[in-house]
Amino acid sequence: MKKLLLFLPLLFLACKSSDTSVQLATTDFREFKVLDSNYLDKDQIFGDLLDEVVSFRESDNLKGLILEKSIPEIKEAIASGQFSYRDLTLFYLKRIYTYDRENPKSLNAVIAINPNALKQADAADQDLAYAKKNGEELAYYSIKGMPILLKDNINTKDMPTTAGAAVLINNTTAQNAQIVNKLRQEGAVILGKTNLSEWAYFFCGDCPSGYSAVGGQTLNPYGRRTIDTGGSSSGSGVSVAANFAVAAIGSETSGSILSPSSQNSVVGYKPTTGTFSGVGIVPISSYLDTAGPMTKNVMDNAILAQALGAPYEVIDEYGSNNFETASLKGVRFAVWTSFKENPLYAKALLDLEESGAVLIEIDNTRPQLNGFLKLLNADMKKDLPAYFESQANATYRGWDVAKVMEWNRKDSLKAMPYGQRLFQGIMDEPAVSDADFWRFKEAMTATAQEYFYNLIKEHDLNGFVSINNYTAGAAAAAFFPAMTVPMGYDDKGQPYGLTFIAPNEEDHLLFNWAAAYEKMTKHRVLPQNYKN
Repeated sequence: MKKLLLFLPLLFLACKSSDTSVQLATTDFREFKVLDSNYLDKDQIFGDLLDEVVSFRESDNLKGLILEKSIPEIKEAIASGQFSYRDLTLFYLKRIYTYDRENPKSLNAVIAINPNALKQADAADQDLAYAKKNGEELAYYSIKGMPILLKDNINTKDMPTTAGAAVLINNTTAQNAQIVNKLRQEGAVILGKTNLSEWAYFFCGDCPSGYSAVGGQTLNPYGRRTIDTGGSSSGSGVSVAANFAVAAIGSETSGSILSPSSQNSVVGYKPTTGTFSGVGIVPISSYLDTAGPMTKNVMDNAILAQALGAPYEVIDEYGSNNFETASLKGVRFAVWTSFKENPLYAKALLDLEESGAVLIEIDNTRPQLNGFLKLLNADMKKDLPAYFESQANATYRGWDVAKVMEWNRKDSLKAMPYGQRLFQGIMDEPAVSDADFWRFKEAMTATAQEYFYNLIKEHDLNGFVSINNYTAGAAAAAFFPAMTVPMGYDDKGQPYGLTFIAPNEEDHLLFNWAAAYEKMTKHRVLPQNYKN
């Protein structure tokens, strides 16, 4: 879906290290009222797969063949007979069982396990046997047989879709989201669902990122009680960091892929808005929402993007790509001067220059996105009832934000321990005509796009380089794609991401830039306490 490029007068707001989008959370992330879920326990999550998962014993070398390995490396090992897709799936299930809940290393990253995961893995093994028997060329750069976790605001017919909210625990018969159908058509194993900041972090307003009533408090494997998980795709970022799956799918309205990817030292891709279908995903804003891959490396991210239906070819199933020769020589990036106060960013810029990139410093003024919260309020006010009407379990037909709030009040300590301030804000948002609201959205997009395109024209830029989700709001409003890649760790062990931003519908550039930087620096390391 191509977004119109609009130009209107531009306003600026100077800010130091965060985006101009609204600050949704005001509570320190360590002020946890709740840690463990009041709705789930470990055995319940695994259901009928529990006995087989508990009894699974990996071979001596299996861990070395899977942990931190890329999709092509894993598929090559499977093709050579060193283990099967079923073994791979059980390996990840056992790691989730071992680390995720009810133990001193708990991360609370996974909400549900797909009861059909092993059946899907068996199907991949059968297809591989058939391909070998018939002498077919094997595709090492495909998603087939790869266990993938989904953020739990993405519909699947095999599991409930809760958005982390207790009220949606019975949302159990929804059909697959369109992106899930794409993954299944490509042969992916849907391993389960990940925890998230409840309602994609647009619910409480005074809660830590990574908290949901259903999933409890997600914790960061690089520092369980000291480092924020980022949100709202918190469980997806944590799961990839801890090697609970090959990859995960997150979703973003403004920063919700970039933030947890950066905080958990993984690669996160926020595509040009409209690249992937949003049908079957619990919404905040149909205008801004997008799903996107979260992976341990750029190669896997490209493979997953292709499987999701990316309209550009970064890589094909047989590995045709230019990642090995990816270069930053001559690429012209704008960089924000004030961000250089971060020593990791300053070092990353030196690395980019050493690789031949040309860096142009720009001041810290960015577009003033007046009314960003208004946009989210008004969109969710209409988009959530539309989801209930057409994409949720029939039980929720006729529901809206007010009905959800009413349900939550029946057991507020369990369903809303941090309150529901942002939902109340949705209810308080004054009504506006569809025509006026559309003009308002277009004006905001025009403001953000003019900011970026004026800089591109003035300095002959190819793209922009930021930190984490610091410029996520402006990129979201402009529909600009972004990709964050591990940039290193500070002296307290907190991960940071170097975030590349490309012009609208120039997503393919991100993969080459990120691959070149990743190849040069190789910053990502597995969290220390999750290496066994």
